[in-house]
Amino acid sequence: MPTILESLNTALLRTMDADDRVYVLGEDILDPYGGAFKVTRGLSTKYPGRVLTTPISEAAIVGVANGMAMRGLRPVAEIMFGDFVTLIADQLVNHAAKFNWMYNSKVKVPIVIRTPMGGRRGYGPTHSQSLEKMFMGVPGLKVVAPNTLGDPGQLLESAIADDDPVLFVEHKLLYTRSLLEPDQGDLIDFEVHESGGTYPNFILHIPNHVPQFTLATYGYNFELARAAVLNLLMEYEIFTEIVLFSQLSPFNLEALFESLQRTHKLLTVEEGTLSLGWGAELAARAAEKVNGLMIRRVAALDLPIANTKSLEQSILPSLQDITSAALRLTDR
Repeated sequence: MPTILESLNTALLRTMDADDRVYVLGEDILDPYGGAFKVTRGLSTKYPGRVLTTPISEAAIVGVANGMAMRGLRPVAEIMFGDFVTLIADQLVNHAAKFNWMYNSKVKVPIVIRTPMGGRRGYGPTHSQSLEKMFMGVPGLKVVAPNTLGDPGQLLESAIADDDPVLFVEHKLLYTRSLLEPDQGDLIDFEVHESGGTYPNFILHIPNHVPQFTLATYGYNFELARAAVLNLLMEYEIFTEIVLFSQLSPFNLEALFESLQRTHKLLTVEEGTLSLGWGAELAARAAEKVNGLMIRRVAALDLPIANTKSLEQSILPSLQDITSAALRLTDR
């Protein structure tokens, strides 16, 4: 099976083959370097006029991409590290996300902002954060995160075809992960269902058993969650239903609500900091919808992420954190 990196790279090549309106721009993305994480490798060789290397100015990158999109192109802008999305906030929040409404649907800004997020590589406090929560809830902006289920490349192609601006969040540790196939490897114990739609959710459960709680997560956190769920199954005979999100904002929560009607217990797992995060909003929406809900949240501590491996590990959520929260949720 291809890796997530290969899937995303192939998708970019495929869309550039199919649509000459697709341009890619960002820092150090030209061959032979091909970008900091190599997702753009090979693109400039094949399409030298449509892959644009830029100065070190994230605001300028997205500003130019906005202009290109308003003139009918479909730019894909790479922000080298997700921490630098703070520098694009004005262009993205106050311009790209609002223009469609401000100009009575006569202006569209179909841009994709691709960026690697997350820690666990020792890059320190300004290159290891998960800042996607800062952009969730912005009207007119979609936040999407690929995972090892489904087809990340297809997810990216859907984002490029979307008429709304999309922040496309790629966790660094996922790039080298192979895509999963149902009924094989780590998924052999699960039955997998896809919700459908442009940015689908996935529902995973243990066949022929009633789930005792619902675990909601996205992106790389699914790798930790899946390992924790299998440990809970083998060691404690606790059965879990996982709801795996591709679109983080705006919410599509029907699959989650259906699961919670069965379990009435929710555990959210994310790598962003705990306070005011994706899991907190998910929990609030769920509590408004499902009576008698019990909730636990697992996330990073409200601290900068350290360079030192031991400190970084203590700040970011772990498999043990998920297992411990699940045991408390199920009164074990």
